[in-house]
Amino acid sequence: MVSTTTSKSGFNGLPIVLNFNLDDTTPGTIAHYWLRLGSDGMGNPMLVPLMVARGMEPGPILGLTAAIHGDELNGISVIQRLFADLDVAELKGTVVAIPVVNIPGFNRQQRFFSDGSDINHLMPGKIDGNASQVYAYRLVNRFLKFVDHLLDLHTASRGRINSYYVRADMSQESTRKLALLQNPQLIVHNPANDGTFRGTADEMNIPAITLEVGNPGVYQKKLIRSGLVGVHNVLSHLGMTDDEILQVPIPTILCKKSYWLYTETGGLLHVHVDLLQRVKKGELIASLRNVFGDLTQEYHAPEDGVVIGKSTSPVNMSGGRILHLGIE
Repeated sequence: MVSTTTSKSGFNGLPIVLNFNLDDTTPGTIAHYWLRLGSDGMGNPMLVPLMVARGMEPGPILGLTAAIHGDELNGISVIQRLFADLDVAELKGTVVAIPVVNIPGFNRQQRFFSDGSDINHLMPGKIDGNASQVYAYRLVNRFLKFVDHLLDLHTASRGRINSYYVRADMSQESTRKLALLQNPQLIVHNPANDGTFRGTADEMNIPAITLEVGNPGVYQKKLIRSGLVGVHNVLSHLGMTDDEILQVPIPTILCKKSYWLYTETGGLLHVHVDLLQRVKKGELIASLRNVFGDLTQEYHAPEDGVVIGKSTSPVNMSGGRILHLGIE
C-alpha cells in the first residue's frame, strides 16, 4: 500500500495522514500521526490525533475512540495509559486509537460539534453533507473501516453522572463477550440502530461496544483504571497479548432495556436516589420545587429498576432528564 502521508514536515513534528494505513507504521513500534478530517473556516486542516501500536506479529486491529463528545474526558486517559503499558515487542496485531475525535467540541469543552450537532447520532455521515456530516463520514471511511473490533469510550453528558456501564448488543456473542470483559457495574442490552458510531460499526460487521466511563469534564482515576483493565482483557481475549484476563468478584447487573425519565414542568430538581440503587415501582425518586421553594411535583418509579445515571443539575426545564432507569 502507498503511504497516505500528505506532508513531510507534518504538524508539530508529526506526519499528517489522510487515512489510517497499517503500512505507515513499522512492526514493533508505536507511532503518532495527525489524521486529517477536514478544514476550518481559514482553510487550515482539522486534525485528530492518531496513535498506532503495531506488534511484531500480525493479528487483529483493535480500534479505540474517545471524546466523540468533546467534554467526555475519562476515555482519553484510558487510551493514553494503555499506550504507556503496551509492549509492542510482545504484541500480536495492532492497536489504533483516536483519543479525541471531536476536535471542535474538545477545544470548546462542549459536547457538540462546531455546528451544534451531535456527531454520534449522524453516523455514517454524508460525503456531501453539512460540516458535521462530512466529518462523521470521513471518520468512518478514514478510520473505522480499517479496524476489526471497536471500543468507543464515553461518559455522562454535562449536568449528569453515570455508573461504569456498557451498552452492547448482547444477542451477538462477539459483542456480548467484549461487554463482559469490561467488568462493568452494569450492562444494558442495546442493539445499535440509532446512527451512532457503534451502530455504524455493527452495520460494517465490526464488533463494537460503547463503554460509559463515569462523568464529564473530569478525570476519575478509579474509573479510568477500570476502563484500562477492560481494554487489557479484550487484548488478551483476542490473543493480542498473553496477559491474564482479570475478573472482579462483584457480579455485573444485566439490563434487558433502559430509558430516561423526564420532568413535565420546569423548576429546581432534587433526585433522591443514588447510582446503582434498585428502586421499586411507585417509590419516590425525585421532587421539583419552584423558585420560591414550594413543592410543585413529585416523581415516582414507573416500574422496578436500577439507577444507571441521573441528573445533578438542579435547574430543569420542562422535559429535563431525571434519571436513567435500567430494567433487569
